[in-house]
Amino acid sequence: MFRWTLRDGTYELEMGREPCNEIGTTVLAELERFLDQVDTENASALIIHSTVRGGFSAGADLRELYNGLMDVPEKEQEPRLRDFIERIHSVMDRIDMLPLTTIGVVHGICFGGGFELALTCDILIAEKNARFAFPELRLGVVPGFGGIPRLRRDVSNAVVRDLLLTGRSINAKKAVACGLASQMVPVGAGLRAARKTAEQANKFDPESRRACKEFMKPLPREELDAEKDLFVRLAMRPVLQAALKKFVESDDPRPYLP
Repeated sequence: MFRWTLRDGTYELEMGREPCNEIGTTVLAELERFLDQVDTENASALIIHSTVRGGFSAGADLRELYNGLMDVPEKEQEPRLRDFIERIHSVMDRIDMLPLTTIGVVHGICFGGGFELALTCDILIAEKNARFAFPELRLGVVPGFGGIPRLRRDVSNAVVRDLLLTGRSINAKKAVACGLASQMVPVGAGLRAARKTAEQANKFDPESRRACKEFMKPLPREELDAEKDLFVRLAMRPVLQAALKKFVESDDPRPYLP
């Protein structure tokens, strides 16, 4: 499912959970297992990429979310959801703040929670077929894995509003133009480009590299905490449960597309 290697100072985290790396408790546990084993003293860079044909990640595991809400008494729904959100934020924050140069390679769809995972990376390389979107408003919620503060940290408010309030996707060319991705490469060339980028990062003095990242990429803690509260509040309304029910019963092979 998830595999990783460490070679010449660079970790490569390979995500391969079908159908498209949906983020639920299984993927969360895989990310935690990886982070618990990362040796930051003997590594300088981390590359995160997907081997799934459909893309980087389709987002949160909505079927698991629906079943998790429906399978517990109403009074337990909010505490359970909040526990999951706290756990996923902890993982996202750990990746965000790793003292390594983190490079995300995106192909295909990078939606919702998958987009939020990509935003934890220091550098994004977008293959030409990459598409980024936040379709959460279709479900009656906002991104809940830290996406809004991290996106606001990286691009202009105009781009943030466009993505959130329309739910539409942007392509790799637009992602580079707005500063979300650092470069666009042909389909299939992302991992090679990421390895070249990691080689360059590995040339620098570790202490200065870590200090530079810490200085220029602060964690937007207050905004992240506010987003968690907003997501949980919106998620407890019947709107989300109705949207999730429609999603899990849909015959559309790609019901998450905006």
